[in-house]
Amino acid sequence: MSAPKRDRGAETADGLLRALRNTNVSVFHQDLAMRVSWAHNVPASWNEGNIVGLVDSDFLPAESARIASAAKQAVLAGEPQQRFEIHVDRRSAREGEHWFDFWIDADVSDTGEIRGTVATAVEITEQKQREQTLRVLLREVSHRSRNLLAIIQGIANQTGRYSSNIDGFLLRFRGRLQSLASSQDLVTSSNWRGADLWELILGQATRYVPVPRRSIRIEGERLWLNPNAALHVGLAMHELIANSVSYGALSEPDAIVTVGAYQDRSPERPPALVLTWRELVDASHRGPDAAGMEKRFGSVALEKIVPASLNGTASLVLENGALEYRLVIPAGSFEAV
Repeated sequence: MSAPKRDRGAETADGLLRALRNTNVSVFHQDLAMRVSWAHNVPASWNEGNIVGLVDSDFLPAESARIASAAKQAVLAGEPQQRFEIHVDRRSAREGEHWFDFWIDADVSDTGEIRGTVATAVEITEQKQREQTLRVLLREVSHRSRNLLAIIQGIANQTGRYSSNIDGFLLRFRGRLQSLASSQDLVTSSNWRGADLWELILGQATRYVPVPRRSIRIEGERLWLNPNAALHVGLAMHELIANSVSYGALSEPDAIVTVGAYQDRSPERPPALVLTWRELVDASHRGPDAAGMEKRFGSVALEKIVPASLNGTASLVLENGALEYRLVIPAGSFEAV
């Protein structure tokens, strides 16, 4: 005896319900008293997924229930489809909120009588989280862009102040912008976390020195700078390298300069990064003396702009044929790699 054939409509309904379980869509019906008659694929955040026989306030937060009930009353009164958005708190604070898009339609009989409402709810929590992340990122980009523009404005003002003609200004200003761009590239490639100090130093030297690793000896600890520190330390390195190539040790093909990076862990002082630059300067070069350097932007950047931007201190000393720069950066601007 063959099995009785199922009604095509019942088969279709079963297929649709199976398909519904593979989605984030919930469908439920409420009668004229606004009690749930049936429900399918209800999320666990709604009364653990069991809402049959309940009204909105039994499984939705108070404000969300008010919005949903008002929309359903409007549909029952003959108004067209209603759409709104609500959120539902999970029982566990760790799980956060879940957001839903709702569509409310009237359940109308063949005779045109309204028998209740049919609600379709689509969970949009992931979309909401992406939107929130995007807003945070846009605010961060805006904040960092303003900071970068302020740095550029300061460099332009100071470069102009210490330039005697437009050609000199453009030459130096372009170099400093390229220095910022190089540091910014490192910051961006790290998803705005910052930059590796050694990579930053060698990157600044690339445009001036044929083989940076041969001409610049880096000693000490490998540290990670936050974005603000990366930009300003990059600017300091640019000024030191450019000056050295023009007047100092790096103007000689086989010369070496030494950069030291050490954490000051003395119990007598707050923790800090001590960054040093040391090179020997031939007396026959046109290297500026200590008094002369105070009149150039480079020394202003090294001794005032950079340390002030990092809440640190700095000194620049040229004596006994050696140029030494010392920058102290407080904790919070760096961390171990």
